[in-house]
Amino acid sequence: MKWLGYGARALALILLLLLLDTELFTPVLAPLNDNGAPAVYRQGSLLFLALSHLGLVAVSTLIGGTLALVAGIFVTRPAGAEFLPLSRTIVNIGQTFPPIAVLAIAVPSLGFGAEPTLLALTLYGLLPIFENTMAGLKSVPTTALDAARGMGMTGWQRLTKVELPLALPVILTGIRLSFVVNLGTATIGSTVGAKSLGEVIMAGITTTNTAYILQGGVIVALLAVLIYDALGSLERSLAKRAGTASAR
Repeated sequence: MKWLGYGARALALILLLLLLDTELFTPVLAPLNDNGAPAVYRQGSLLFLALSHLGLVAVSTLIGGTLALVAGIFVTRPAGAEFLPLSRTIVNIGQTFPPIAVLAIAVPSLGFGAEPTLLALTLYGLLPIFENTMAGLKSVPTTALDAARGMGMTGWQRLTKVELPLALPVILTGIRLSFVVNLGTATIGSTVGAKSLGEVIMAGITTTNTAYILQGGVIVALLAVLIYDALGSLERSLAKRAGTASAR
């Protein structure tokens, strides 16, 4: 565990250096270009692009997570069980429909910028949160529900005080997967004018500058690894608390 902690700190340090002082990596990046092009991306602030990239993913995860959570809760209630096939079809379409196609369809009505990117990311991130919400709620021990009923709790109280707290670690797994997958997917937002790290990668592709592509790709990868690790630690902590609570 200590090694993992040291590894995460080392990756975080590399990420900060890439964002704040990329010039340090010029000796490493320069050999990747054989056309005399700049090795370090200077057309914009990498820190600003990274924050904008994270913002797109965070907002889309918040919107998609809220929709998927509400839908997952609804279809696990007796009144909403018959809507499960329809709900599952909708979220599956959101996952299987290519985000680039969503952008192409959305741009004429939403225009260029962050809006079509948010729509594409929201649709793409629904499935894991929806499925994990259902799985988490269905995994709540019946003994815990029976005890809640015995205490006179209403359906709403059982949901908010028993079911959701116990299902939270599983739900968080879906949120973690959705967030990390969309971190990579968000790079396509640059094709419609959204500010993201895809801007660096696209600049590298259009100018055949491998150093630019590597900078953008490595920053996205480091963000994904660090956030995945952080959310995983939170998930394990919540799972431990949930296990202690259910044991009581």
